[in-house]
Amino acid sequence: MSSLSRELVFLILQFLDEEKFKETVHKLEQESGFYFNMKHFEDLVQGGEWDEVEKYLSGFTKVEDNRYSMKIFFEIRKQKYLEALDRHDRAKAVEILVKDLKVFASFNEELFKEITQLLTLENFRQNEQLSKYGDTKSARNIMLLELKKLIEANPLFRDKLNFPPFKASRLRTLINQSLNWQHQLCKNPRPNPDIKTLFTDHSCAAPTNGARAPPPANGPLVGSIPKSAGFPPMGAHAPFQPVVSPSPNAIAGWMTNANPSLPHAAVAQGPPGLVQAPNTAAFLKHPRTPTSAPGIDYQSADSEHLMKRMCVGQPDEVSFSGASHPANMYTQEDLPKQVVRTLNQGSNVMSLDFHPVQQTILLVGTNVGDIAVWEVGSRERIAHKTFKVWDIGSCTLPLQAALMKDAAISVNRCLWSPDGNILGVAFSKHIVQTYTFVPNGDLRQQAEIDAHIGGVNDIAFSHPNKTLSIITCGDDKLIKVWDAQTGQKQYTFEGHEAPVYSVCPHYKESIQFIFSTAIDGKIKAWLYDCLGSRVDYDAPGHWCTTMAYSADGTRLFSCGTSKEGDSHLVEWNETEGAIKRTYNGFRKRSLGVVQFDITRNRFLAAGDEFLVKFWDMDSTNILTTVDCDGGLPASPRLRFNREGSLLAVTTSDNGIKILANTDGQRLLRMLESRAFGGSRGPPQQINTKVPPIVALGPVSNVSSPIAVNAERPDRMLPAVSTSGLAPMDASRTPDVKPRITDESEKVKTWKLADIVDNGHLRALHLSDTDTNPSKVVRLLYTNNGIALLALGSNAVHKLWKWQRSDRNPNGKSTASVAPQLWQPANGILMTNDTNDGNPEEATACIALSKNDSYVMSASGGKVSLFNMMTFKVMTTFMAPPPAATFLAFHPQDNNIIAIGMEDSTIQIYNVRIDDVKSKLKGHQKKITGLAFSQSMNVLVSSGADAQLCVWSIDGWEKKKSRYIQPPANRSGTLVGDTRVQFHNDQTHVLVVHESHLAIYDGNLECLRSWSPRDALPAPISSAIYSCDGLLVYAAFCDGAIGVFEAESLRLRCRIAPSAYIPPSMLPGPGRVYPLVVAAHPVEPNQIALGMSDGKVHVVEPLDADPKWGTAPPQDNGAHPAISAAPSAASNQASDQPTR
Repeated sequence: MSSLSRELVFLILQFLDEEKFKETVHKLEQESGFYFNMKHFEDLVQGGEWDEVEKYLSGFTKVEDNRYSMKIFFEIRKQKYLEALDRHDRAKAVEILVKDLKVFASFNEELFKEITQLLTLENFRQNEQLSKYGDTKSARNIMLLELKKLIEANPLFRDKLNFPPFKASRLRTLINQSLNWQHQLCKNPRPNPDIKTLFTDHSCAAPTNGARAPPPANGPLVGSIPKSAGFPPMGAHAPFQPVVSPSPNAIAGWMTNANPSLPHAAVAQGPPGLVQAPNTAAFLKHPRTPTSAPGIDYQSADSEHLMKRMCVGQPDEVSFSGASHPANMYTQEDLPKQVVRTLNQGSNVMSLDFHPVQQTILLVGTNVGDIAVWEVGSRERIAHKTFKVWDIGSCTLPLQAALMKDAAISVNRCLWSPDGNILGVAFSKHIVQTYTFVPNGDLRQQAEIDAHIGGVNDIAFSHPNKTLSIITCGDDKLIKVWDAQTGQKQYTFEGHEAPVYSVCPHYKESIQFIFSTAIDGKIKAWLYDCLGSRVDYDAPGHWCTTMAYSADGTRLFSCGTSKEGDSHLVEWNETEGAIKRTYNGFRKRSLGVVQFDITRNRFLAAGDEFLVKFWDMDSTNILTTVDCDGGLPASPRLRFNREGSLLAVTTSDNGIKILANTDGQRLLRMLESRAFGGSRGPPQQINTKVPPIVALGPVSNVSSPIAVNAERPDRMLPAVSTSGLAPMDASRTPDVKPRITDESEKVKTWKLADIVDNGHLRALHLSDTDTNPSKVVRLLYTNNGIALLALGSNAVHKLWKWQRSDRNPNGKSTASVAPQLWQPANGILMTNDTNDGNPEEATACIALSKNDSYVMSASGGKVSLFNMMTFKVMTTFMAPPPAATFLAFHPQDNNIIAIGMEDSTIQIYNVRIDDVKSKLKGHQKKITGLAFSQSMNVLVSSGADAQLCVWSIDGWEKKKSRYIQPPANRSGTLVGDTRVQFHNDQTHVLVVHESHLAIYDGNLECLRSWSPRDALPAPISSAIYSCDGLLVYAAFCDGAIGVFEAESLRLRCRIAPSAYIPPSMLPGPGRVYPLVVAAHPVEPNQIALGMSDGKVHVVEPLDADPKWGTAPPQDNGAHPAISAAPSAASNQASDQPTR
């Protein structure tokens, strides 16, 4: 039920209560389950109406719902039982015992036996625990106190114990407002209307002599209606009080009869020279609905007549309730589906926008605050700006404080003005900046606006006063309008109760307005008059939603994702403010907020499930999908150019893929020919790799916290080859694998890279104050990639953080700069509970929350939840036996954890309510690996029995199981720890056993495997995918490291222990080796090694050769490809595969 329907129930409850329909009120409370009336409940209990007590409770909870509910029902039934005994009604007491209390026997058999024995006593007060039982009245009052505490603590009663505050007779007021509104729509309005029914819309009868009645002195579209036009008292109970009539504003029913607008709904273009409807000026002067009043549902309005009155001077009428759209003149071939360009931005792309005039100019904003302008035809980045506060002195103190605390900043939105001469950028902290764009590619600073407290979530351009304005919205729940040239504030709109997520300006006739959405799912609409919102509706999903009009301005769409991951793409019926069409095709749980765009007044596109999905606007079923040759994140951002011939899509490796249809390919070939013909040499080198900005460490320069010289040679990438500018055959699919092509891969003679000297890589031994460290049994990078967390076999955690410094200005993890062994000021250590056992013999496990704020860990004892900032234990649970052996967070809910146990079971545990939801049985030995796949909606487990099991996330039933097959050089059944990790594509699984590596598909079919031999003969101790999914790193028990191609498991590089262990620490062969290898979450070529001697090493290639060796030659068709796909929170197991 929608929130408006829920509010309607509360209005009805108030009405029934005011009209003294007491029994009906409580029946509706029970049946709706929206409001638990504690006073009514107390009356029933004190009156001993036990059947009514349970009946009322049943509308809100059942006995088995949770332990609070069970306790509530038990106390009620126990009191009923004791009262029967007190009356010496043994028959009734036996009936209550058998029918009501026996259900609790399975939970506490001893207690049930004790209650049964009360039947044998002459007076139950002879029982020591009941000796103080008084009379019935006092016993009920004592029980009521206990019940109220239980109800207030029960999460099922949360938000149901308080009736929402609103004015008396609210439903009557709304009906009266509706009647006033209907009266304004009358073709023959009379001064004193006679209302006889509410069953049909009101309409004043026409004069009997055929002449039209004169309108009131102040007609509904001319001025305010006199109070005398209020309706007379109606009904038997109480009058409907007259109210000031609401505005027939231009957003009545969300507007009708649209004018064309710009594509993407980024701008509400002022219509210069447009002949305005004669009624518009007076219409805007009409008094508006008071801002305190909630939005009005205009579904009962005479919309057709309203449109006729609004459309004076317009030859055609448009009715959205039954709008007929142009016949489909396009086919699927008009969709841009062919990948023709791959651009490497170097950091995660957060926003995209094509130039409105120059169809191949693309504006890009990134997660490190950079903006760039690309010419996609020539693949040239023609402009680039890193984030910098232009005038720190003019910034507000909150902004200065925010930058001092954390200099990391991201672009939330960037877009072009309607003419393409100005671009605006919204940042994640307070600021909006505008630049003027010069055709030679230069960006010149124009205005810097300290717009909002917190993040600026969206911006848009409009022309409310015939001058260009920029609309902003932010975390402070406000919407503001600024002069785009000067940065002068023009309007502030207040009314949202949550951070505002997006804005969508538009105009109809010459009336300009703004739609806005907030993260509580509320949609509001505003005129440029500061008189409050005109619309208050709920967006599907009730969370992050964006809205956009079709290019011709006639159709309104929205797309959003709920907190649970449910995505909704819908078309709105503007006349009624209701959803007209809901589009199908989204996965059950989307991995992130789904983005969408519109093209050609015909097609919709959205990024979901590592794909781009297309719909025809007039059909709810999905039209087609494209995977862009792989490499997309779970919910890629996307943007059409104005003509719809090109589509820009973000990739998981910090790049952008350009898709084109036939027209787009022709356009790019034409530009390529021009560029090739006019070029005298290779294009200028362009820096496209920008180091990530991190939050840790002090800000060295507030006025320029992340300014880095774009021309630094160490950040350059090789120049683009001129051969890439040759015209492209439209029938040929270009190679767009998300990796830089290495020319050496084309050499027929290939040689394995064998690194034995520390001069051929960069290695760093992390400092440690412990003179005798215990072996590192678990090791992982934090999700932001700037810290390493190790768990020793002695149950103690250690955390290393890279800090900003002159040598490392961005504070990123690197083997060039040593991190700091971090410890809070209180000096405590993060130490696991060991259950008085020997932690060295226990199976340790660890999992990190997605925001790096807390870590869950165990070393044979209870599972501990630690605060990562203070190292304090927040809670412990799951006391052994059995002990926890593996931990993995549920991908959609951090409160739910899959816990592998020593007794071979898997427990699905809800931390928040301290409850085991399900217990999975299928393995024969302890659980050693768990991995979730959101795209397949499954959990894959592995155990020391060398068995793999697949479990459905929905019902937790086992779908399939299989024992891993031994390699050809090994006979017999395998046993021993087995680890699993999903590839970024969410369908392929890396299986790690000491005897071999293997890749399995979702059906547990082994696609390929590799076993130790030749250059790497020792058993495998640990293995893991690289963050981009292109490599597999494996550690061996002789200290060697192997780097494999993930697609084929072919070895491309071997690293000897002598290359990364300092000579002074190098023991005899095989005595020290990596127990665990961790892959960096952002840098695919950086790894960390946790050693058997307690040391931790960070290893990465040299700058001169930034990759590990070269790819081995491929056998054509030897293996099915595994495309590089984005990393998702659930892709990597919480514990990396290790021995």
